[in-house]
Amino acid sequence: MDKVQIVFVTLIAYKVLLVGIGFWASKRTKDGDDFFLGGRGLGPVVAALSYSSSAASAWVLLGLTGISYAFGISTIWVALGSISSMFVTWFWIAPRLMSFSREYDHITLTEVVAHDSDGPIRTNIVQVSSFIIVASFVFYVAAQFQGAGTTFASTFDISMTSSIALGAFIIMVYTLLGGFWAVSLTDAVQGMLMVVTALFMPIAAYMAVGGIDGLAHALALSNVESHFSLTAGNVGLFALGLVLGGLAIGFGTYGQPHLMARIMALKDEQALKQARIITIVWYLIVFLGMWFVGFVGQILYPGLENSEKIFFVMLDGLFHPVVSAIFLAAVLSAIMSTADSQLLSAAASISNDLGFGGSGNRRILFVSRMTIIALVAVSVLVAIYLPDKIFSRVLFAWMALGAAFGPTLFARLAGYRCSSVGVLSSIILGFTLTVALSFTPNAPGDILERLLPFTVACLPLWLTSRR
Repeated sequence: MDKVQIVFVTLIAYKVLLVGIGFWASKRTKDGDDFFLGGRGLGPVVAALSYSSSAASAWVLLGLTGISYAFGISTIWVALGSISSMFVTWFWIAPRLMSFSREYDHITLTEVVAHDSDGPIRTNIVQVSSFIIVASFVFYVAAQFQGAGTTFASTFDISMTSSIALGAFIIMVYTLLGGFWAVSLTDAVQGMLMVVTALFMPIAAYMAVGGIDGLAHALALSNVESHFSLTAGNVGLFALGLVLGGLAIGFGTYGQPHLMARIMALKDEQALKQARIITIVWYLIVFLGMWFVGFVGQILYPGLENSEKIFFVMLDGLFHPVVSAIFLAAVLSAIMSTADSQLLSAAASISNDLGFGGSGNRRILFVSRMTIIALVAVSVLVAIYLPDKIFSRVLFAWMALGAAFGPTLFARLAGYRCSSVGVLSSIILGFTLTVALSFTPNAPGDILERLLPFTVACLPLWLTSRR
Protein backbone atom coordinates (compact mmCIF):
# COMPACT_ATOMS: atom_id res chain seq x y z
CA MET A 1 0.00 0.00 0.00
CA ASP A 2 1.11 3.57 -0.63
CA LYS A 3 1.09 6.24 2.03
CA VAL A 4 -2.44 7.50 1.30
CA GLN A 5 -3.88 3.98 1.58
CA ILE A 6 -2.01 3.32 4.83
CA VAL A 7 -3.24 6.59 6.34
CA PHE A 8 -6.79 5.86 5.16
CA VAL A 9 -6.87 2.37 6.73
CA THR A 10 -5.34 3.66 9.98
CA LEU A 11 -7.86 6.47 10.29
CA ILE A 12 -10.83 4.21 9.48
CA ALA A 13 -9.77 1.76 12.21
CA TYR A 14 -9.33 4.64 14.63
CA LYS A 15 -12.76 6.12 13.85
CA VAL A 16 -14.44 2.72 14.30
CA LEU A 17 -12.80 2.48 17.73
CA LEU A 18 -14.10 5.94 18.74
CA VAL A 19 -17.66 5.27 17.62
CA GLY A 20 -17.54 1.88 19.36
CA ILE A 21 -16.56 3.63 22.60
CA GLY A 22 -19.50 5.97 22.05
CA PHE A 23 -21.96 3.07 21.81
CA TRP A 24 -20.49 1.43 24.93
CA ALA A 25 -20.68 4.68 26.90
CA SER A 26 -24.28 5.28 25.85
CA LYS A 27 -25.32 2.33 28.04
CA ARG A 28 -23.83 4.08 31.10
CA THR A 29 -25.50 7.42 30.43
CA LYS A 30 -28.88 7.57 32.15
CA ASP A 31 -29.20 11.14 33.44
CA GLY A 32 -27.68 14.62 33.34
CA ASP A 33 -25.08 13.83 36.02
CA ASP A 34 -23.82 10.89 33.93
CA PHE A 35 -23.91 12.91 30.69
CA PHE A 36 -21.95 15.88 32.08
CA LEU A 37 -19.69 14.41 34.81
CA GLY A 38 -19.80 10.63 34.41
CA GLY A 39 -21.43 10.23 37.82
CA ARG A 40 -18.26 11.68 39.45
CA GLY A 41 -16.53 8.34 39.05
CA LEU A 42 -13.54 9.24 36.89
CA GLY A 43 -10.33 7.31 37.61
CA PRO A 44 -6.83 8.87 37.63
CA VAL A 45 -5.55 7.66 34.23
CA VAL A 46 -8.66 8.65 32.27
CA ALA A 47 -8.95 11.95 34.17
CA ALA A 48 -5.31 12.92 33.62
CA LEU A 49 -5.16 11.96 29.94
CA SER A 50 -8.58 13.44 29.24
CA TYR A 51 -7.68 16.73 30.93
CA SER A 52 -4.31 16.92 29.19
CA SER A 53 -5.44 16.08 25.68
CA SER A 54 -8.41 18.46 26.01
CA ALA A 55 -6.08 21.29 27.06
CA ALA A 56 -3.40 20.57 24.45
CA SER A 57 -5.33 20.27 21.23
CA ALA A 58 -4.35 21.01 17.63
CA TRP A 59 -2.96 24.30 18.89
CA VAL A 60 -0.02 22.39 20.41
CA LEU A 61 0.70 19.84 17.67
CA LEU A 62 0.10 22.32 14.83
CA GLY A 63 -0.05 25.76 16.45
CA LEU A 64 2.84 25.59 18.94
CA THR A 65 5.11 23.90 16.41
CA GLY A 66 4.07 26.58 13.92
CA ILE A 67 4.96 29.57 16.09
CA SER A 68 8.14 27.84 17.26
CA TYR A 69 9.06 27.37 13.59
CA ALA A 70 8.26 31.01 12.78
CA PHE A 71 9.72 32.78 15.84
CA GLY A 72 12.27 30.37 17.26
CA ILE A 73 13.51 29.75 20.75
CA SER A 74 11.60 32.67 22.32
CA THR A 75 8.35 30.70 22.07
CA ILE A 76 9.58 28.53 24.95
CA TRP A 77 7.81 31.05 27.20
CA VAL A 78 4.46 29.96 25.76
CA ALA A 79 5.22 26.33 26.60
CA LEU A 80 6.43 27.25 30.10
CA GLY A 81 3.33 29.38 30.70
CA SER A 82 1.09 26.43 29.89
CA ILE A 83 3.12 24.08 32.08
CA SER A 84 3.14 26.48 35.06
CA SER A 85 -0.64 26.93 34.89
CA MET A 86 -1.03 23.15 34.95
CA PHE A 87 0.90 23.03 38.26
CA VAL A 88 -1.34 25.75 39.74
CA THR A 89 -4.45 23.91 38.57
CA TRP A 90 -3.55 20.49 39.90
CA PHE A 91 -1.90 21.53 43.17
CA TRP A 92 -4.07 24.48 44.25
CA ILE A 93 -7.34 24.53 42.30
CA ALA A 94 -8.03 20.79 41.95
CA PRO A 95 -8.35 19.73 45.63
CA ARG A 96 -10.44 22.79 46.47
CA LEU A 97 -12.69 22.56 43.42
CA MET A 98 -13.29 18.86 43.91
CA SER A 99 -14.41 19.44 47.50
CA PHE A 100 -16.40 22.60 46.70
CA SER A 101 -18.33 21.06 43.80
CA ARG A 102 -19.25 17.99 45.83
CA GLU A 103 -20.35 19.97 48.87
CA TYR A 104 -22.78 22.09 46.85
CA ASP A 105 -23.53 19.53 44.10
CA HIS A 106 -22.26 21.77 41.29
CA ILE A 107 -21.74 20.03 37.93
CA THR A 108 -20.62 22.98 35.75
CA LEU A 109 -18.19 25.86 36.09
CA THR A 110 -21.11 28.29 35.67
CA GLU A 111 -22.73 26.91 38.82
CA VAL A 112 -19.47 27.44 40.71
CA VAL A 113 -19.20 31.02 39.43
CA ALA A 114 -22.86 31.79 40.30
CA HIS A 115 -22.63 30.16 43.75
CA ASP A 116 -24.42 32.08 46.55
CA SER A 117 -26.18 34.36 44.06
CA ASP A 118 -29.96 34.45 43.84
CA GLY A 119 -32.79 36.37 42.24
CA PRO A 120 -32.44 38.36 38.99
CA ILE A 121 -28.69 38.90 39.45
CA ARG A 122 -28.09 35.13 39.47
CA THR A 123 -30.10 34.82 36.27
CA ASN A 124 -27.93 37.53 34.71
CA ILE A 125 -24.71 35.81 35.79
CA VAL A 126 -25.85 32.47 34.36
CA GLN A 127 -27.07 33.99 31.10
CA VAL A 128 -23.92 36.03 30.51
CA SER A 129 -21.68 33.08 31.44
CA SER A 130 -23.54 30.74 29.10
CA PHE A 131 -23.33 33.24 26.26
CA ILE A 132 -19.57 33.63 26.75
CA ILE A 133 -19.02 29.86 26.88
CA VAL A 134 -21.05 29.15 23.75
CA ALA A 135 -19.63 32.11 21.79
CA SER A 136 -16.02 31.25 22.72
CA PHE A 137 -16.47 27.58 21.95
CA VAL A 138 -17.85 28.31 18.49
CA PHE A 139 -14.44 29.78 17.57
CA TYR A 140 -12.52 27.17 19.59
CA VAL A 141 -14.35 24.22 17.99
CA ALA A 142 -14.06 25.88 14.57
CA ALA A 143 -10.27 25.90 15.07
CA GLN A 144 -10.35 22.16 15.77
CA PHE A 145 -12.41 21.49 12.65
CA GLN A 146 -9.99 23.64 10.66
CA GLY A 147 -7.13 21.53 11.99
CA ALA A 148 -8.96 18.39 10.90
CA GLY A 149 -9.45 19.89 7.46
CA THR A 150 -5.76 20.76 7.18
CA THR A 151 -4.83 17.21 8.16
CA PHE A 152 -7.13 15.57 5.62
CA ALA A 153 -6.21 18.05 2.89
CA SER A 154 -2.49 17.39 3.50
CA THR A 155 -3.04 13.66 3.09
CA PHE A 156 -5.91 13.05 0.69
CA ASP A 157 -6.97 14.69 -2.53
CA ILE A 158 -10.20 16.14 -1.09
CA SER A 159 -11.33 19.70 -0.48
CA MET A 160 -10.98 21.53 2.81
CA THR A 161 -14.77 21.85 3.02
CA SER A 162 -15.31 18.09 2.75
CA SER A 163 -12.50 17.42 5.23
CA ILE A 164 -13.99 19.76 7.84
CA ALA A 165 -17.47 18.29 7.43
CA LEU A 166 -16.19 14.71 7.76
CA GLY A 167 -14.18 15.37 10.92
CA ALA A 168 -17.06 17.30 12.49
CA PHE A 169 -19.54 14.50 11.79
CA ILE A 170 -17.39 11.83 13.46
CA ILE A 171 -16.82 13.98 16.56
CA MET A 172 -20.53 14.75 16.80
CA VAL A 173 -21.59 11.09 16.59
CA TYR A 174 -19.64 9.72 19.54
CA THR A 175 -20.23 12.83 21.67
CA LEU A 176 -23.99 12.48 21.14
CA LEU A 177 -23.96 8.80 21.97
CA GLY A 178 -22.10 8.62 25.25
CA GLY A 179 -21.68 12.10 26.70
CA PHE A 180 -18.99 12.49 29.35
CA TRP A 181 -17.99 8.81 29.45
CA ALA A 182 -17.50 8.63 25.69
CA VAL A 183 -15.63 11.94 25.63
CA SER A 184 -13.35 11.03 28.55
CA LEU A 185 -12.48 7.55 27.31
CA THR A 186 -11.81 8.67 23.74
CA ASP A 187 -9.76 11.57 25.11
CA ALA A 188 -7.65 9.07 27.07
CA VAL A 189 -6.94 7.07 23.90
CA GLN A 190 -6.15 10.28 22.06
CA GLY A 191 -3.91 11.50 24.89
CA MET A 192 -1.80 8.35 24.64
CA LEU A 193 -1.38 8.83 20.89
CA MET A 194 -0.33 12.45 21.43
CA VAL A 195 2.32 11.63 24.02
CA VAL A 196 3.81 8.91 21.78
CA THR A 197 4.01 11.46 18.96
CA ALA A 198 5.64 14.05 21.24
CA LEU A 199 8.23 11.47 22.32
CA PHE A 200 9.33 10.16 18.93
CA MET A 201 9.14 13.28 16.75
CA PRO A 202 11.66 15.31 18.82
CA ILE A 203 14.03 12.33 18.90
CA ALA A 204 13.84 11.94 15.12
CA ALA A 205 14.29 15.70 14.63
CA TYR A 206 17.29 15.76 16.99
CA MET A 207 18.96 12.93 15.06
CA ALA A 208 18.16 14.51 11.68
CA VAL A 209 19.71 17.85 12.62
CA GLY A 210 22.90 16.15 13.81
CA GLY A 211 22.52 16.39 17.59
CA ILE A 212 24.19 19.11 19.66
CA ASP A 213 26.90 19.66 17.04
CA GLY A 214 24.30 20.13 14.32
CA LEU A 215 22.35 22.64 16.39
CA ALA A 216 25.54 24.57 17.19
CA HIS A 217 26.51 24.59 13.51
CA ALA A 218 23.08 25.89 12.52
CA LEU A 219 23.38 28.63 15.12
CA ALA A 220 26.73 29.69 13.70
CA LEU A 221 25.39 29.85 10.15
CA SER A 222 22.05 31.48 10.91
CA ASN A 223 21.34 34.92 9.48
CA VAL A 224 18.25 35.31 11.68
CA GLU A 225 19.64 36.03 15.13
CA SER A 226 16.17 36.52 16.64
CA HIS A 227 15.36 32.84 15.96
CA PHE A 228 17.99 31.82 18.53
CA SER A 229 17.17 34.57 21.06
CA LEU A 230 15.09 33.99 24.20
CA THR A 231 13.54 37.42 23.68
CA ALA A 232 13.27 37.28 19.85
CA GLY A 233 15.82 40.08 19.61
CA ASN A 234 13.84 42.43 21.87
CA VAL A 235 15.54 44.33 24.69
CA GLY A 236 14.43 46.23 27.77
CA LEU A 237 10.68 46.60 28.32
CA PHE A 238 9.90 44.90 25.01
CA ALA A 239 11.86 41.84 26.10
CA LEU A 240 10.05 41.83 29.47
CA GLY A 241 6.71 42.15 27.67
CA LEU A 242 7.48 39.18 25.45
CA VAL A 243 8.46 36.97 28.40
CA LEU A 244 5.46 37.95 30.55
CA GLY A 245 3.11 37.69 27.59
CA GLY A 246 4.30 34.17 26.87
CA LEU A 247 3.97 33.08 30.48
CA ALA A 248 0.54 34.75 30.82
CA ILE A 249 -0.98 32.39 28.29
CA GLY A 250 -1.46 30.07 31.27
CA PHE A 251 -4.11 32.39 32.76
CA GLY A 252 -6.57 31.07 30.20
CA THR A 253 -6.45 27.63 31.82
CA TYR A 254 -8.38 28.74 34.89
CA GLY A 255 -11.56 29.61 33.00
CA GLN A 256 -11.93 26.53 30.80
CA PRO A 257 -15.23 24.75 31.65
CA HIS A 258 -14.23 21.48 29.96
CA LEU A 259 -10.98 21.27 31.97
CA MET A 260 -12.58 22.09 35.31
CA ALA A 261 -15.22 19.41 34.58
CA ARG A 262 -12.49 16.73 34.58
CA ILE A 263 -11.46 17.78 38.07
CA MET A 264 -15.04 17.87 39.39
CA ALA A 265 -15.58 14.36 37.97
CA LEU A 266 -12.68 12.71 39.87
CA LYS A 267 -13.90 9.93 42.11
CA ASP A 268 -11.74 10.54 45.22
CA GLU A 269 -8.59 12.11 46.72
CA GLN A 270 -6.40 9.16 45.77
CA ALA A 271 -7.45 9.50 42.14
CA LEU A 272 -6.58 13.21 42.31
CA LYS A 273 -3.04 12.52 43.58
CA GLN A 274 -2.35 9.90 40.92
CA ALA A 275 -3.87 11.98 38.12
CA ARG A 276 -1.67 14.91 39.16
CA ILE A 277 1.54 12.92 38.56
CA ILE A 278 0.36 11.58 35.19
CA THR A 279 -0.62 15.08 34.04
CA ILE A 280 2.76 16.57 35.00
CA VAL A 281 4.68 13.94 33.02
CA TRP A 282 2.33 14.29 30.03
CA TYR A 283 2.62 18.09 29.92
CA LEU A 284 6.40 18.11 30.11
CA ILE A 285 6.72 15.61 27.26
CA VAL A 286 4.11 17.10 24.93
CA PHE A 287 4.68 20.85 25.34
CA LEU A 288 8.47 20.78 25.39
CA GLY A 289 8.63 18.08 22.74
CA MET A 290 6.42 19.88 20.22
CA TRP A 291 8.16 23.20 20.89
CA PHE A 292 11.46 21.50 20.06
CA VAL A 293 10.01 20.00 16.85
CA GLY A 294 9.02 23.44 15.55
CA PHE A 295 12.36 24.97 16.53
CA VAL A 296 14.40 22.29 14.77
CA GLY A 297 11.98 22.32 11.83
CA GLN A 298 13.18 25.82 10.93
CA ILE A 299 16.71 24.43 10.60
CA LEU A 300 15.73 21.33 8.61
CA TYR A 301 13.03 22.81 6.36
CA PRO A 302 13.41 26.60 6.16
CA GLY A 303 11.19 28.83 4.06
CA LEU A 304 7.71 27.36 4.58
CA GLU A 305 5.00 29.87 3.74
CA ASN A 306 2.51 28.36 6.21
CA SER A 307 4.42 27.62 9.41
CA GLU A 308 1.58 25.44 10.80
CA LYS A 309 2.33 22.83 8.12
CA ILE A 310 5.81 22.07 9.49
CA PHE A 311 4.34 19.12 11.43
CA PHE A 312 3.25 17.43 8.19
CA VAL A 313 6.45 18.32 6.34
CA MET A 314 8.55 16.70 9.07
CA LEU A 315 6.32 13.62 9.13
CA ASP A 316 6.95 13.11 5.41
CA GLY A 317 10.67 13.76 5.73
CA LEU A 318 11.50 11.80 8.87
CA PHE A 319 9.24 8.74 9.08
CA HIS A 320 8.07 5.63 7.23
CA PRO A 321 4.50 5.95 5.84
CA VAL A 322 3.11 3.54 8.46
CA VAL A 323 4.55 5.58 11.32
CA SER A 324 3.48 8.78 9.60
CA ALA A 325 -0.09 7.46 9.44
CA ILE A 326 -0.12 6.81 13.17
CA PHE A 327 1.15 10.30 13.90
CA LEU A 328 -1.47 11.81 11.58
CA ALA A 329 -4.04 9.98 13.68
CA ALA A 330 -2.48 11.73 16.67
CA VAL A 331 -3.24 15.12 15.10
CA LEU A 332 -6.85 14.16 14.62
CA SER A 333 -6.81 12.84 18.19
CA ALA A 334 -5.75 16.23 19.51
CA ILE A 335 -8.47 17.92 17.50
CA MET A 336 -11.23 15.57 18.61
CA SER A 337 -10.23 15.47 22.27
CA THR A 338 -10.76 19.21 22.59
CA ALA A 339 -13.75 19.61 20.29
CA ASP A 340 -15.81 16.89 21.97
CA SER A 341 -15.12 18.26 25.47
CA GLN A 342 -16.13 21.77 24.44
CA LEU A 343 -19.30 20.57 22.74
CA LEU A 344 -20.27 18.84 25.97
CA SER A 345 -19.55 21.93 28.08
CA ALA A 346 -21.63 24.10 25.77
CA ALA A 347 -24.48 21.60 26.00
CA ALA A 348 -24.28 21.77 29.79
CA SER A 349 -24.56 25.57 29.66
CA ILE A 350 -27.76 25.45 27.61
CA SER A 351 -29.59 22.49 29.12
CA ASN A 352 -28.39 22.58 32.73
CA ASP A 353 -27.36 26.15 33.56
CA LEU A 354 -30.04 27.97 31.56
CA GLY A 355 -32.67 25.38 32.48
CA PHE A 356 -33.80 24.59 28.93
CA GLY A 357 -33.45 20.92 29.74
CA GLY A 358 -36.19 21.12 32.38
CA SER A 359 -36.20 18.65 35.25
CA GLY A 360 -36.63 15.34 33.43
CA ASN A 361 -33.58 13.26 32.55
CA ARG A 362 -34.87 12.50 29.05
CA ARG A 363 -35.48 16.16 28.30
CA ILE A 364 -32.04 17.16 29.63
CA LEU A 365 -30.36 14.61 27.36
CA PHE A 366 -32.50 15.63 24.37
CA VAL A 367 -31.79 19.35 24.74
CA SER A 368 -28.08 18.65 25.32
CA ARG A 369 -27.84 16.62 22.14
CA MET A 370 -29.73 19.21 20.07
CA THR A 371 -27.33 21.86 21.40
CA ILE A 372 -24.33 19.78 20.31
CA ILE A 373 -25.76 19.38 16.79
CA ALA A 374 -26.44 23.12 16.50
CA LEU A 375 -22.98 24.09 17.77
CA VAL A 376 -21.29 21.66 15.36
CA ALA A 377 -23.21 23.19 12.46
CA VAL A 378 -22.28 26.78 13.38
CA SER A 379 -18.63 25.86 14.04
CA VAL A 380 -18.35 24.13 10.67
CA LEU A 381 -19.66 27.26 8.93
CA VAL A 382 -17.16 29.46 10.81
CA ALA A 383 -14.28 27.10 9.95
CA ILE A 384 -15.21 27.07 6.25
CA TYR A 385 -16.19 30.68 5.64
CA LEU A 386 -14.08 32.54 8.24
CA PRO A 387 -10.70 30.75 8.14
CA ASP A 388 -7.92 31.94 10.44
CA LYS A 389 -4.67 30.68 11.94
CA ILE A 390 -5.40 27.82 14.35
CA PHE A 391 -3.15 29.29 17.05
CA SER A 392 -4.74 32.77 16.81
CA ARG A 393 -8.30 31.47 16.96
CA VAL A 394 -7.62 29.16 19.91
CA LEU A 395 -5.67 31.83 21.76
CA PHE A 396 -8.57 34.29 21.54
CA ALA A 397 -11.14 31.84 22.94
CA TRP A 398 -8.67 30.54 25.53
CA MET A 399 -7.86 33.98 26.94
CA ALA A 400 -11.49 35.19 26.79
CA LEU A 401 -12.70 32.29 28.95
CA GLY A 402 -9.78 32.62 31.34
CA ALA A 403 -10.33 36.34 31.91
CA ALA A 404 -14.10 35.89 32.29
CA PHE A 405 -14.15 33.07 34.85
CA GLY A 406 -10.64 32.65 36.27
CA PRO A 407 -10.72 35.52 38.81
CA THR A 408 -14.06 34.44 40.31
CA LEU A 409 -12.95 30.81 40.50
CA PHE A 410 -9.84 31.81 42.47
CA ALA A 411 -11.87 34.04 44.78
CA ARG A 412 -14.46 31.33 45.50
CA LEU A 413 -11.90 28.62 46.20
CA ALA A 414 -9.82 30.97 48.37
CA GLY A 415 -12.81 31.30 50.70
CA TYR A 416 -14.05 34.77 49.77
CA ARG A 417 -17.75 35.63 49.79
CA CYS A 418 -18.16 37.35 46.45
CA SER A 419 -20.71 40.05 45.78
CA SER A 420 -23.04 39.05 42.93
CA VAL A 421 -22.58 42.48 41.34
CA GLY A 422 -18.81 42.09 41.61
CA VAL A 423 -18.95 38.64 39.97
CA LEU A 424 -21.09 39.85 37.07
CA SER A 425 -18.88 42.92 36.59
CA SER A 426 -15.74 40.76 36.63
CA ILE A 427 -17.12 38.34 34.02
CA ILE A 428 -18.22 41.11 31.66
CA LEU A 429 -15.01 43.13 32.08
CA GLY A 430 -12.72 40.16 31.48
CA PHE A 431 -14.52 39.01 28.36
CA THR A 432 -15.21 42.37 26.69
CA LEU A 433 -11.67 43.62 27.31
CA THR A 434 -10.24 40.48 25.71
CA VAL A 435 -12.48 40.99 22.68
CA ALA A 436 -11.52 44.68 22.40
CA LEU A 437 -7.77 44.02 22.71
CA SER A 438 -7.93 41.27 20.07
CA PHE A 439 -8.47 44.02 17.47
CA THR A 440 -5.39 46.03 18.50
CA PRO A 441 -1.91 45.66 16.93
CA ASN A 442 0.20 42.93 18.48
CA ALA A 443 2.58 43.93 21.26
CA PRO A 444 5.63 41.77 22.09
CA GLY A 445 4.22 38.58 23.54
CA ASP A 446 0.69 40.00 23.13
CA ILE A 447 1.08 40.99 26.78
CA LEU A 448 -1.94 43.31 26.83
CA GLU A 449 -4.36 40.72 25.45
CA ARG A 450 -3.05 37.94 27.68
CA LEU A 451 -2.48 39.73 30.99
CA LEU A 452 -4.53 42.93 31.19
CA PRO A 453 -8.10 41.47 30.95
CA PHE A 454 -7.47 38.94 33.74
CA THR A 455 -5.92 41.62 35.95
CA VAL A 456 -8.71 44.15 35.37
CA ALA A 457 -11.36 41.46 35.99
CA CYS A 458 -9.91 40.92 39.47
CA LEU A 459 -10.66 44.52 40.53
CA PRO A 460 -14.46 44.27 41.00
CA LEU A 461 -13.97 41.15 43.11
CA TRP A 462 -11.26 42.77 45.20
CA LEU A 463 -13.47 45.81 45.86
CA THR A 464 -16.69 43.94 46.68
CA SER A 465 -15.66 40.62 48.26
CA ARG A 466 -14.93 39.77 51.87
CA ARG A 467 -13.28 36.86 53.62
